[in-house]
Order: sequence, then structure tokens, then C-alpha cells
Amino acid sequence: MNDEQALILVTGVAGFIGSFLAARLLDENREVVGIDNMNAYYDPALKRARLAQLSSRAGFRFLEGDLVDTDFMRAAFTETRPKIVVNLAAQAGVRYSLENPRSYVDSNIVGFLNILENCRAMGVEHLVYASSSSVYGANPTMPFSTRDNVDHPVSLYAASKKANELMAHSYAHLYGLPVTGLRFFTVYGPWGRPDMAYFIFTRKILAGEPIDVFNHGDLSRDFTYIDDIVDGVRKVMDHVPKGDPNWATNGASPATSTAPYQLYNIGNNRPERLLDMIETLETLLGRKAEKRFLPLQPGDVLATWADIDDLQKDTGFAPKTTLAQGLSHFVDWYRDFYKIAGKS
Repeated sequence: MNDEQALILVTGVAGFIGSFLAARLLDENREVVGIDNMNAYYDPALKRARLAQLSSRAGFRFLEGDLVDTDFMRAAFTETRPKIVVNLAAQAGVRYSLENPRSYVDSNIVGFLNILENCRAMGVEHLVYASSSSVYGANPTMPFSTRDNVDHPVSLYAASKKANELMAHSYAHLYGLPVTGLRFFTVYGPWGRPDMAYFIFTRKILAGEPIDVFNHGDLSRDFTYIDDIVDGVRKVMDHVPKGDPNWATNGASPATSTAPYQLYNIGNNRPERLLDMIETLETLLGRKAEKRFLPLQPGDVLATWADIDDLQKDTGFAPKTTLAQGLSHFVDWYRDFYKIAGKS
């Protein structure tokens, strides 16, 4: 897609990935409308700070509202008439889904239906939406491939993301709506989510508080730096799926279809041990962590590892940031944002 004038709608724009993507698009002189409900799942002050950086820039417009609000969503699409939509709004968090399951059905199912309906009605040229590595659930095969079966989610959050993929395919098939789903793998970096482990560990290590290390530290994650994630999303936005007329005879991968539908993993393609991540943080912070080793939490998986071959082949995506580099950038930002002095 080369239409430089096409308005882009980004939902979840005050969120971690959404704010970085919007900034990248504004750097390209694109016109961006952002939607966010500014909920209090984590500190709204962080969301407001992200939004403040965007709101001062030319080409950006913010609409506060909820994806679940049908009237608001219809009005937002009718008024802005976007050509490209990137849906990053969702109720996030695996463990929180054990405490408040209804919020996942509301935001991730009902809200996504409103996105699909309005994309259909407005003739959107490409919908890119956030799925999650959580959909792989109990799958023991590494690295995770989009050709793998993902019918065994281990959290309602994961189930809601699998549902998004199925819903998106139905709209691609019925209405020819081009849709691309991105299974994100453990996104981290400056301005990140305070409910993520690296953020919690940093806060607690600096405060001299013990950190909870689940499954006694025997976990690994495919940590993916925010700049690499945004680069991948940006490349995918320009790669509109067209459907494969030979799909049924080409192995029938669940990542593609005869409809204009595509799924990609977007990760670093390099799993890191949780204990190594903690050790890197200790070095950067100049303090040792007091570790409290605990059993595996319900809904957690032992490891994640993204097979990104298809994304690399189709878009040229190539993550560049090592975990040590990314955590260094995060710690520098954390000290600056929370006004914390250097190593002690």
C-alpha cells in the first residue's frame, strides 16, 4: 500500500505499542487518529504521559472512547473514514484474566466485533490487529510456528485472542476484508507496561523488595524490543494479504487462506532464560535481587519462541536489539521518568 494520504486509525493509542506506532507514523508525516478508553488496568498517569507526547504533534488527533461502545465506534469511523486500521486495544494480561474474565469478553470479543463491523462498513483497505503468543498455550513444539495447532489455550486471555483470529477470518472470507493478525512475543522497552515482569523486577529491586520468580526460575521468553516490534508492524501495514487461490492444495496452513487473511509471529526469534534477564537487570541497576522462588502460576507457559520465517520472507522484518541493549534503554528511561538517581 503506497497511499501516503491514507488516514490511519490506531486503537489503544495510549498503550505501549500503540503510542510507539503512532509516533513512528507521525515521523513519516502520516495522519493518525488514535482511540483509547484510558482505563485503569495499570497507572493511567503513564498512559497520559504517552498521550501527551503524541498530542503535541501535527497530524495527530485523539478520540477517547471504548471499543465496546457501539455508537461511539460507529461515529468515530464515520467521521474519520480511515483506510488503514491497526487494532492494538485489548484487555491485556494473562493473570488478570483469572480475576476479571468478563472484561476480556467485553474488550477483546465485543470490542473486536465493533472493529470488524466498522471496517466492513467503511471499506477499510487493511485491518492489522494484535493477537498474542499466548494462543500457543499448551503447545510443546519449539519454536512456535503459525502452522501449529492452537486449540488448547491455557488462559481466557489466550482464548480471546484465538477468537479474534477466527472472527477476522470470517470477515475476510465473507466480505473480502483484508486482515492481518500479529502474534506478539513479550514486548518490552521504555514506556512499557508496569504489569510486565521486567518492569516489576526493576521497581522492586530498586526498592529493596523481594521479587517473585515463578516456576523456580525455569522459564524462558522471546523478549522483543519495542522498536523492533514497531518496525515489524509498520512493514506489515504495507503488506496487504490477497488470499491464496491454491491454499487448499498448498498444505492448508492455518496462517493463510483463500480469503485475504494472514497470521504472523512477531518476535525476536531468540528465547532468553528468565534468570538471565534478572541477572542483566541486576548489573544495570547495580543491585542484587532478593528472589522468592515460587511454583508456576496458572495460565503461564514454560517458554515462548517465535518462528518468524514467514514475516521475514514476506516483509524483510529483522529484529536488531539484544536483550542487554533493550533492558539498558529501559533502565535509563525508568530512572529518568521516575526521577531515580544512578547506580548505588
